[in-house]
Amino acid sequence: MTVDRAVMIFAGLVILLSVLLVATVSQWWLLLTAFVGLNLIQSAVAGFCPAAIAFRKLGVRPGVAFR
Repeated sequence: MTVDRAVMIFAGLVILLSVLLVATVSQWWLLLTAFVGLNLIQSAVAGFCPAAIAFRKLGVRPGVAFR
């Protein structure tokens, strides 16, 4: 698995968790979904992603998008 795939999997899991929390706890959890979406846009434009840095430090091999 590469950092690119790990970031996509992590973002997808956080969004699914947010949907579950919206359905069961409060609609305020939609802010988490918005945060993930904004972070994905920011990382695509700037090439900087905190999750990619964390995965790299955990030993996940580099991918194409985040080096």
